Amino acid sequence: MKVIVNARFLTQAITGVQRFAIELSKRLESTPHIQIEFVSSKGIIHSDLAKELDVKVIGQFQGHLWEQIDLPIYLKKNKSPLLVNLCSTAPSFYKNQIVTHHDITYIRHPESFSKKFVEFYKLIVPLMLRNSKKIITVSEFSKSEISNYYNVSKYKFTVIYNGVDTNEFTNTEAKNVSKRKYILAVSSRNYHKNFQGLVDAFKNIQHIQQDVDLFIVGYSSLKSFNEIKLDVEDLEKQGRIRFFGRIDDQELISLYQNASLFIFPSFYEGFGIPPLEAQACGCPVIASDQASMPEILGNSVLYFNPYLKKDLEEKILYFYNNPQLKQQFTESGLKNIKRFDWKSSAKILQEIVRF
Repeated sequence: MKVIVNARFLTQAITGVQRFAIELSKRLESTPHIQIEFVSSKGIIHSDLAKELDVKVIGQFQGHLWEQIDLPIYLKKNKSPLLVNLCSTAPSFYKNQIVTHHDITYIRHPESFSKKFVEFYKLIVPLMLRNSKKIITVSEFSKSEISNYYNVSKYKFTVIYNGVDTNEFTNTEAKNVSKRKYILAVSSRNYHKNFQGLVDAFKNIQHIQQDVDLFIVGYSSLKSFNEIKLDVEDLEKQGRIRFFGRIDDQELISLYQNASLFIFPSFYEGFGIPPLEAQACGCPVIASDQASMPEILGNSVLYFNPYLKKDLEEKILYFYNNPQLKQQFTESGLKNIKRFDWKSSAKILQEIVRF
């Protein structure tokens, strides 16, 4: 049996969606009795991974045009084998395929994206969901959201959780990154990530919790956050806030390991990998109580309601005023991450591909 994997993710910067595709692809390659072929457009930016997966570059186009034109043509020339798509888009009309859709953030929070992006997804997603044998998503929450919004039977879905590479996070020696305590937050630059809420909360408690700074990883500045202007100049002048752009895994692990607290303030998430990475590094977590967060984090974190402005402020102060919480949530976090590993997730995918 021959299976084609859509490896367009190798042409994209790595966020949670691409991480999901990469980790499962590396493990799918060893599926017994199945010939796996990875195909991509030109423009690959992760050459080492492409070499590891022995990726075949096909077609003339790139991006969505490649996925909608070149890829289906290639499949048809090769007797229409099963196609596995592990990112959020796929050919619209190819029927012998498994598609993945992580969430419908573009519906619930369209302000996080360009109008062109939202309109394209609204056009393509219902078509690819309809023309698929199976739909993969990353949480029961997302399964319900996608199924209800697009009126697709829940029986067509399989939930495959993201994993955490605990060896990488626990076996890396921590490097000291700050002489002061700091709160850490990690995310991409989108409105629904609610980093404006985190910054506002920190500004309101900075005079009370004077021994703690705020570190934000994911981009270099929040001064211009989509169309929302944030006033962080006072915090920057005082050295109380520090912005990081994209950093490598070793730097990120050191930040996780040295943080006194990790905060995940999102309004909406289909899954949410960063709080699990923090937990793998032994860092206690305060998280939003919205969307998939209760499903993924269970009772291992301190929750707050991101729509109640004072709630995050109160939870941060409560955490630092009760030193025993650090040990409590560190231990519960380490227990929680045992539920999520790439090997188990890959086994589910292998079973879907076989049948």
